[in-house]
Amino acid sequence: MLILQACAAGTGLSNGTPRVNPEAQAVSVYRIGVDDIVEVSVWHNPDLNAKVPVRPDGMISIPLVGDVMAGGKTPEEVSAEIAEKLKTYVRDPQVAVILTELRSHEYLSRVRVTGAVRNPISVPYRQGMTVLDAVLAAGGTTEFASADRTELYRKEGESTRAYAVRLDQILKKGDLSTNYPAQPGDVITVPERVF
Repeated sequence: MLILQACAAGTGLSNGTPRVNPEAQAVSVYRIGVDDIVEVSVWHNPDLNAKVPVRPDGMISIPLVGDVMAGGKTPEEVSAEIAEKLKTYVRDPQVAVILTELRSHEYLSRVRVTGAVRNPISVPYRQGMTVLDAVLAAGGTTEFASADRTELYRKEGESTRAYAVRLDQILKKGDLSTNYPAQPGDVITVPERVF
């Protein structure tokens, strides 16, 4: 099981306006993705063992069983499906599915910075990363940026939530109250000023 943790930010802006804390949530279940490498082991049946990549269609190919959908499922779900299909050939099959390489996670574990920054980028997430770290990695803001109208967009369940980031206050006054901890998948958008 893969668990991602992030730090929680303080609540309340310096001007007294309340805000919601974009606190990180732990990922309790890792779902297999395209290009991940999985190892399938069938106890007492080494000929049925396989180490295979997840294809672009989400399937993996297993000896005797054929194609099995792995994309979007947990390792436990995939092992249960393989065991069910093997029952025709093997008495009481004990199947283990182990993720050996998390390649799809690289795409999901990125923070993207767009808008009025010098170099819009997609950077790999790292523990402890903040909004300011991501903006600085993008080369900082341009002279046309409306930095105090910056938004942090975060997927929460089936919806996306926006958090106001007072980037100008962070950069010029050292007010870190909206320098939120980044999470994998965050998008930070710095708008341009309206002339």
